[in-house]
Amino acid sequence: MITLQLGDVAHIIQLSVAPVFLLAGVGTNLMVLTNRLARIIDRSRIIENLLQIDDEDKRKNNHDEHLRELDELYDRTHLINRAITLSTSCALLVCLVIASLFLGDATGLGLDKLIAALFVGGIFALVGSFIYFLREIFVATKTLARQREIGRKRHI
Repeated sequence: MITLQLGDVAHIIQLSVAPVFLLAGVGTNLMVLTNRLARIIDRSRIIENLLQIDDEDKRKNNHDEHLRELDELYDRTHLINRAITLSTSCALLVCLVIASLFLGDATGLGLDKLIAALFVGGIFALVGSFIYFLREIFVATKTLARQREIGRKRHI
């Protein structure tokens, strides 16, 4: 039977402080990503409504522009979804790191390699999430630049 002393628990908590801070950062990242996803979905609904109006009015130019924007929004949605999936995976791996720290220290099991692998996996997931996030930003910026050019051509 394994008994934990108060000093052991305090040591385990000290070990898990850094992963907990990482977890808080990942939570903030997830909030940013989900807010962007919500804005993309809102814009998609607006464009879909405009497409229905375009179908009724038969305005070909706007219809094509709206279809193109909708395709770009769908691309952005997929990129954000991948970023959210990887951030969530990172958060889960960090939670497993914290649980493994407690379990390993409490039971005396040598979980050091598992803890290191989980932590590195979490960091790789976070890096992947940031890459997809950056790609989504590039697509959004490209879309904005294209829409600006269309607006300039209309005013000429």
